[in-house]
Amino acid sequence: MDTNAIYKVGYGLYVLSANDGGKDNGCIINTVMQITSSGTFKFIISVNKANLTHDMIKNSGKFNVSILTEETPFSMFETFGFKSGRDADKFSEIDCAKRAENGLLYLDKYANAYLSFEVIDAVDCDTHTIFVAKLIDAVSLSSGESLTYAYYHKHIKPQPKKTEKKVTGWRCVICGYIYEGEELPPDFICPWCKHGAADFEKIEA
Repeated sequence: MDTNAIYKVGYGLYVLSANDGGKDNGCIINTVMQITSSGTFKFIISVNKANLTHDMIKNSGKFNVSILTEETPFSMFETFGFKSGRDADKFSEIDCAKRAENGLLYLDKYANAYLSFEVIDAVDCDTHTIFVAKLIDAVSLSSGESLTYAYYHKHIKPQPKKTEKKVTGWRCVICGYIYEGEELPPDFICPWCKHGAADFEKIEA
């Protein structure tokens, strides 16, 4: 199976935010999908179980989605994608968050809209949970172009630097993390983006 074919599927990029017990947190996700078009608007999101935001949503039953734009700097992905909310207060590191009517934070910069949801169902999907939710509020913020996964990889994510030192290892095709060594453990999990060994490619530079 050529798993590289999977990365040709189109995705957007979003900051998912939640609050539980007075603590705010957020993470990067790439799966937000509208599944009904009349009456109550329903969406699904997919969240990695390793993320603290996942547990917050499971406990609180609500979340916000900030739709990122092409102007989003890499620093936002470092904050929301490569750090754990268990170790850092992510929202304290940025100055572009406001609180929505549902009491949760959203980004008022680098986002062209935010959506507020209440969870109505959850489906266990091994490494992820799919949350089915009804749309409670939707607010447009700017006319910026929505950010796609492909645009992020081509224009925002730093490209690997060339070095004279010979390095043998494995690179995560999702976030660029490099594991140095001849063999990648089959159960290895990327410490940055939480993807498994199947998403690493062999490198020798």
